[in-house]
Amino acid sequence: MKARDPELRNELDAALHARSELGSEYEPALVESFLEKVEQQLDSTLDRQVRRHLAEQRVSVARGARPAQPLGNFGERYGFGIISLVLAVPLSAIAAGAAHTGGLIVAWLGIVAVNAVHAARNWPWFSRSPGRTGSDWED
Repeated sequence: MKARDPELRNELDAALHARSELGSEYEPALVESFLEKVEQQLDSTLDRQVRRHLAEQRVSVARGARPAQPLGNFGERYGFGIISLVLAVPLSAIAAGAAHTGGLIVAWLGIVAVNAVHAARNWPWFSRSPGRTGSDWED
């Protein structure tokens, strides 16, 4: 969607003109109507972009190219790492308070193990076992 969509601009002008004629008591209905039109425009634009992206992926796979990594992969990996580090602080304090150094070591071994398993999901030899099939979201 363009930053300056003439259709949406006309709709906004019409809504503002209708508000000036009808008064402020109709403002919620006018705003709701305008937002529905914006939502429809966003949905159609997003739908076009998703269809184009899927078509590009299918063409590249048909040509023998390796499919691109999912867009959410980067955020998922680093988000998981950040969350595990944030949760590691209170977990370390509890483990050290309850079981001293041994508890701290066990807590951090668990944190490292969880992160290692999460990271290993993306390794080809680990994530694609012979009997495993892809999800409904994968092509």
